[in-house]
Amino acid sequence: MSETAALITPTDDSRSRQRAPLNPREKSRRRREARGAWTLLGPSLIILGVMVGYPAVLMVIQSFTDYTVKNKVQGTLPDFIGLENYIDLFTQSDFPAVLMRSLGLMVVLTVLNLTFGILVAVLMTRLSKAWRIVVSVGLLLAWAMPPLTATVVWGWIFDTQYGVVNWLLNTVTGTSDWTNHSWLLNPWSFYLVLTIIIVWQSVPFVAFTTYAGLGQVPGEVLEAASLDGATGWQRFRLIVFPYLRSILTVVLVLQIIWNLRIFTQVYALQSRGGLASETNVLGTYLFRQGVGEFGATAAIGVVMVILLLALSWGYVRTTLKEEEL
Repeated sequence: MSETAALITPTDDSRSRQRAPLNPREKSRRRREARGAWTLLGPSLIILGVMVGYPAVLMVIQSFTDYTVKNKVQGTLPDFIGLENYIDLFTQSDFPAVLMRSLGLMVVLTVLNLTFGILVAVLMTRLSKAWRIVVSVGLLLAWAMPPLTATVVWGWIFDTQYGVVNWLLNTVTGTSDWTNHSWLLNPWSFYLVLTIIIVWQSVPFVAFTTYAGLGQVPGEVLEAASLDGATGWQRFRLIVFPYLRSILTVVLVLQIIWNLRIFTQVYALQSRGGLASETNVLGTYLFRQGVGEFGATAAIGVVMVILLLALSWGYVRTTLKEEEL
């Protein structure tokens, strides 16, 4: 078997012999194509370098200095302090607790968004055309609403005095125990409200993306599997999921990044009565910490970038492998 594989698999020498040397005309054509490609990519690369590359490099440099607003006002250069900002970040601040809180919230939000989004997409395939349009419009309205507006609306729903939720709970229980009950003072109920807001706005993206991917699954294969006695879960796991794997991978990575970078909803709820010290996530912590302490805040930004790159590296590696095949 190994001898057969050796005969079939070309060696490096055989590959090199199979490559015919390029003639001058072919070399010239390839050089022109390369110059044309770089000419087309040039403006985009310049914009990326100015808008992304320069700020990123500057942030990394500032994270190793004691750059403050005093240096900016006086026009003086900051001192190089090495890893002191990073050491203080993990030993003399609330950053480790905020980081763990953000990661836990990210996991919960990602699981809920994917679960409900996939369920809604599968449900849309079973609905009639009229009901599918109604559901699509409802999803679009939730998705199109700006995050700040959605947070304000849900904030009124859970309002202490005029909230619909408190009134409904009093009506159901027949008591007044929920009168003037604050949902934002307690960190757990704060995150409950936050989770409802974010899931409500994130499910439409997952649902629409998954629903588009479901159109690629051949109906004949699903029908044949159903006739063979496969259950709904078996059809989804063995037939539907392989077709959706690449799509769901992209959605998963995007959800991880977006849920780790949430800011607007958390900040708006904190402004309505939440305790910032107990409900901060990475975005709000970076915004509230060290006003004018540019070196310390740059260190927080570098850690966030490294974390996001680490979480998305698996997807990037998988994509590169698929392109090589």
